Amino acid sequence: MSFPRYPKYKPSGVEWLGEVPEHWAVAPLCARAAERRSRNEGMQEDNLLSLSYGNIVRKDIASNDGLLPESFETYQIVEPGDTVLRLTDLQNDQRSIRTGVVRERGIITSAYLAIRPVSIDADYLSLLLRAYDSQKAFYSMGSGLRQSMKYDDLKRLPLLVPQPAEQRAIAAFLDRETAKIDALIAEQEKLSELLAEKRQAVISHAVTKGLNPAAPMKPSGVEWLGDVPAHWDLVRLGYRGSLQNGLSIGGDAFGAGDPFVSYGDVYKNAVLPEVPSGLVLSTSQDQDKYSVEVGDVLFTRTSETTDDIGVASTCLRTIPRATFAGFLIRFRPHREVLVAQYAVYLFRNQAVARHFAGTMNIVTRASLSQGELRSLPICVPPPGEQRTIAEFLDRELAKFDALIEEAESAVALLVERRSALISAAVTGQIDVRNAVPETAA
Repeated sequence: MSFPRYPKYKPSGVEWLGEVPEHWAVAPLCARAAERRSRNEGMQEDNLLSLSYGNIVRKDIASNDGLLPESFETYQIVEPGDTVLRLTDLQNDQRSIRTGVVRERGIITSAYLAIRPVSIDADYLSLLLRAYDSQKAFYSMGSGLRQSMKYDDLKRLPLLVPQPAEQRAIAAFLDRETAKIDALIAEQEKLSELLAEKRQAVISHAVTKGLNPAAPMKPSGVEWLGDVPAHWDLVRLGYRGSLQNGLSIGGDAFGAGDPFVSYGDVYKNAVLPEVPSGLVLSTSQDQDKYSVEVGDVLFTRTSETTDDIGVASTCLRTIPRATFAGFLIRFRPHREVLVAQYAVYLFRNQAVARHFAGTMNIVTRASLSQGELRSLPICVPPPGEQRTIAEFLDRELAKFDALIEEAESAVALLVERRSALISAAVTGQIDVRNAVPETAA
């Protein structure tokens, strides 16, 4: 879809905005919007609001959804028509939407900046500021690159101000068009989720049932395993190898020295990177005790939640002189028990994570002990069958990964298209005054 440009343009006087439609005004934000400074003293309000994906939504004040303070007296009261901005962590979260318009009176955290529009449409202002954010206009405000800003940093920001009717027309147009794009994004994100679920189901079936549907089965005695092939060896992990917690060392030892496998190296990768992310000043004794060899499987052992416990990464190539973090446990299989490529899939099975979640008690942090890991039930096919399963999964999962990458690329393009459309409309690069909904055309 293409749109015309305005008949005449003029210099905006702002380098990063360039030319704007001739009849548009340029004014500082402080001339068109004032900071809202109504604190919730005495708990005047209990309608808790939050900024979520560009919308101001209600939150249940009595729920445990997210971190909530003991008192909401430090929160600010906002009114319908206020524009809310999240002006923290500016250089990250580029996919997030930092602005939204309040539709009902309520309270919102003082970490947000709430402003009251004056002689400017709230929806248009929110979209204009969203476009400025995508253009990284906030980065250069204040003193250099900023991770956060306040109203005083923002009040001289030049705003582009069309006539009121034109502001409303631009906002209505973008509301219609971005809704269409958002629907397409939701479809692709749902597809990506379904593909990921199917991918995981293929792994789970292969490492618990095998590839031969006609193979005789036997009860495993383990609820989450169910029946398993009769010729597979069903044992506790501790009988098939040794366990070792990682290296604990002072912080001043990091940043130089020999390779160091971090918690993130394991958590983010089913296959351990050949070049770990860290360096540590370790001794030869450390490197012997905490070595990382082909076939080793490293498990995350501590986190804030059970979801991040027992996440595994398998080493497919020995890392010379490497050690690994104290927040990890190394499982080293006995010789010729586990094929490394098969272990990649065996231990990245979601059922394993659910097993760990059901075995631990959380006090302040979730923690996986060697005893819990040692008691993990595993199914071990003969080595030749392990290789066959690993090769099958390599082929099948490559297909899923290609489809997931395609869906994620589509989402990225749609997000970019939405951002470009908003920016073009609110900065006057396209004229949408005569754009009408398709149903009315």
